[in-house]
Amino acid sequence: MPKVISMEEAVCLIQDGQTIAIMGSGGAVNEPSSLLKKIGEKYVKEHKPKNLTLYHACGLGDKDGLGTDALAHEGLVKREIAGYWGMAPSMAQLALDDKMEAYNFPQGVAAQMYRAVAADKPGVITKTGLYTFIDPRVEGGRMNRRTTEDLIKVVELNGEEWLWYPAIKFDIGLVRGTTADCNGNITCEEEAAILDGRSLAQAVHNCGGIVIAQVKYVSEEKAHPKKVTIPGIYVDYIVVDPEQKQTCQTVYDPALAGNVMTPFDNVPKMEMGARKIVARRAAKELPKGDAVINLGVGMPDGIASVAAEDGYLNRLHLTVESGLIGGMPMPGVIFGTSHNPDAIIDMASQFDFYDGGGLDVCFLGMAQTDKLGNVNSSKTGRMLTGCGGAINISQNARKVVFCGTFTAKGLKVEICNGKLNILQEGQIRKLVSGVDQITFSGKYAVSVGQPVLYVTERAVFELGEDGMILVEIAPGVDLEQDVLGQMDFVPKVSEQLKLMDEDIFYTD
Repeated sequence: MPKVISMEEAVCLIQDGQTIAIMGSGGAVNEPSSLLKKIGEKYVKEHKPKNLTLYHACGLGDKDGLGTDALAHEGLVKREIAGYWGMAPSMAQLALDDKMEAYNFPQGVAAQMYRAVAADKPGVITKTGLYTFIDPRVEGGRMNRRTTEDLIKVVELNGEEWLWYPAIKFDIGLVRGTTADCNGNITCEEEAAILDGRSLAQAVHNCGGIVIAQVKYVSEEKAHPKKVTIPGIYVDYIVVDPEQKQTCQTVYDPALAGNVMTPFDNVPKMEMGARKIVARRAAKELPKGDAVINLGVGMPDGIASVAAEDGYLNRLHLTVESGLIGGMPMPGVIFGTSHNPDAIIDMASQFDFYDGGGLDVCFLGMAQTDKLGNVNSSKTGRMLTGCGGAINISQNARKVVFCGTFTAKGLKVEICNGKLNILQEGQIRKLVSGVDQITFSGKYAVSVGQPVLYVTERAVFELGEDGMILVEIAPGVDLEQDVLGQMDFVPKVSEQLKLMDEDIFYTD
């Protein structure tokens, strides 16, 4: 059995300059939070370990001190390669201030990297990221001026362009589960996801590194073999945190772990406003029948709320990139969990399905959109969030629907007699002449014939061969003043321009 040691002893195993792979997802889901906290505390006291490289596929933290924010001390981290930065604002600030090297990999690629390393493959070769800021001909996933080394390469295979993400050597792996049995096997009976723990541990073990598992319980009995998510043969040490919470918001909710089924009847209704209008309009793009759907974080998660409110949520096959299938994806900081999931699989397998075209439609957020149909959801001005799973999802889904308000920061609207009134315009325009960063490439979508729609509370656009086409406007808005006058470019206006459906604007 792997040795049970204290948190302090575990942290002493980490040496200066090592590369650490960390399991976890937003909202402290499956996150070894106590271990990360101890690393940060040791550095504050002793200035050790230092110059670490962090690698994680999901966002870590809760926007309030957990996750990699516990390590946000200048000098502790030299480089971070992350699938998502938005859950750790203090660490993102270090990156924005050029106090560390900062990279962003697509979440699916980052998760698949563990399997490639474990199998001694040259890395991950995929089309995911072509023509976006991940492409080395654009930004190469580098998120600040201090970051200069190219970690991604363009290669040609069978006459086609691919991106090659070379294999990474890992020294330390930090994973989490609920229980370690008498043989050190890790089970996840109280966890809200499985994520990438098994492949992470395999990768670190096969690199000759050390794997440390944080758990809530240690059992003297042997776990049922089908319930083991991380076999003990991959684990070197175990640390116990009896106060370990399921998420930053729940000590343990069995409905998130798939252990009980609870009704959706108590889901609160969304307040009528811009967010609900967008969700209702986007929901009209839900396919009939057994379609497989992905909802992104932020504005798109409102689609699940309106589906629950209107009584058809249980007919939808909603999925989340963390490995959740079915149920109701949770909003906000614990995005990546689902209420009443039908299945919970490992994250890399979910992305295998996504990358191969398994999604019928996806609904994603947008911080900016430009005249070519490019979308930025990863970095705007001094706000660094990263792409998360958006690039894997958007490049490979059969249809993409982007969701967002027309303007931001201060937008106020009202719905009266089935019409939309703009009471106060937002200070920030979101339809710009050129996005700050290309998270989604309109050029690539056009080249592969992918249908793309852009839904806002007052207008709907579709992607044409030459860029954005305005196809719908909300009843009550003025085309020139409220739509074209609030854009930094002039879109093509469809000859069949129509009003958005009346039922979107009914009040409760």
